[in-house]
Amino acid sequence: MTQNVTQWLDEIKALKQQLVEMRQEREDAYASAINWQQRYETEAQQRRIEAKLTQQTVEILQQEIQQLKGRMQPDESGTGRTPEIQAAVGELRTEAELRSRLTQALIECDRLTQDLQGEQASHIHTRKSLTTALGDAIGTLAKGKE
Repeated sequence: MTQNVTQWLDEIKALKQQLVEMRQEREDAYASAINWQQRYETEAQQRRIEAKLTQQTVEILQQEIQQLKGRMQPDESGTGRTPEIQAAVGELRTEAELRSRLTQALIECDRLTQDLQGEQASHIHTRKSLTTALGDAIGTLAKGKE
């Protein structure tokens, strides 16, 4: 009978050891689960922040698009010409029409460039004349004070 009791005691010891090991495994599993949950929550928070920033960027870009579209429309004074130009280009149907319109535009550009150069030359001449006249006036005033 002593052998029976010894055998039972050995089996109880083995079961107690298994119980301790199982409890340790359970604690390790809980710790691992908590670690993974924290990682998941951190990742989820980062994704929410990224989504919010992306949404803000999208809103800013949409505002910029609306502003650019607004620039394409005529302004309140009616001097905006972009829609008129787009309409004129849209009316061109053939390559010959396009070439003809481009030639006209280039001729007009050359004429305006020449007019601008003439105005610039006239401005330079006027500035020199006024500077000379101002210098003469200052010279006359200086002589008058002497």
